[in-house]
Amino acid sequence: MIKTVFTISLLSISVFIGSCQSKKDQESTTKNSSELRPSSYAYFSSGCFWCVEAIFERVEGVTEAVSGYSGGTEKNPTYQNLGSHAETVMVLYDSNVVDFPTLLKVYYGSQNPTTIGQKPDFGSHYRSIIFYQNNIEKQFAENYKAMLDDSKKYDNPVITEVMAFEKFWKAEEYHQNYEKLHPNETYVKSVSIPRLQKFQRLFPKLLKKSH
Repeated sequence: MIKTVFTISLLSISVFIGSCQSKKDQESTTKNSSELRPSSYAYFSSGCFWCVEAIFERVEGVTEAVSGYSGGTEKNPTYQNLGSHAETVMVLYDSNVVDFPTLLKVYYGSQNPTTIGQKPDFGSHYRSIIFYQNNIEKQFAENYKAMLDDSKKYDNPVITEVMAFEKFWKAEEYHQNYEKLHPNETYVKSVSIPRLQKFQRLFPKLLKKSH
């Protein structure tokens, strides 16, 4: 479970920076911070998108999670021909309810970020990536990753990529809401649901009331 100290550290850094800035700098920071609020989409890769989608859809403030592909160079990737892309989930969220740092907590709290993929799916198509859309998201992502490494939470280094977002390709329709629509499928029962249940146990306060 992500330690509370990480969240406190992020808040402390923000307070410290704010207290040391001139009025002009504070106005600049306020303007830059507004870049984050309208950006109600976030993009993450961390293993099978069926699992990742199911987790984010349970988070309070998330209105939708969509499975797809990103992180590669090929156009129009498909499930059969991903090329250099990774399975990715687009998260639509209400930034008045849940913020980007909390989404990072969700992201890291549902995976092992020291492996290229998540059991039983390993390889570049399942690698761990945080896609940033502006400098604020990039800073949060890099700082969170650094804090995890410094905490020695894991025996091995965090290998999550922090990558500039370029394009998201929506996956085929049969991949959408896969866990909900196929609760009795073998993979869902043995991989997706246990991963979701583990997250639910660790972060009950982040869940929608209906979940």
